[in-house]
Amino acid sequence: MQTITTSAHLEPDTTSRVSVFDSTPGSEGFVSLRIGGDSIEIALLARPGTADALRALARAATEAAAALDRLTGPPSDGAA
Repeated sequence: MQTITTSAHLEPDTTSRVSVFDSTPGSEGFVSLRIGGDSIEIALLARPGTADALRALARAATEAAAALDRLTGPPSDGAA
């Protein structure tokens, strides 16, 4: 991954979309994953050979969602 650091808060109305750009003579295709809201949009461009990186991102997002579910779940009664 090329280096850039930014931050944005996800909101309930955050959107995402995937666009596929087919290869052309002299250029391989790529996929664009866009995540956005009212004032910011993040675009991740993935070329052939980077599918595992997207899968790792999807796993991390699923893990983060599960952590949020635990944070907002019913309070624990202390029983284990």
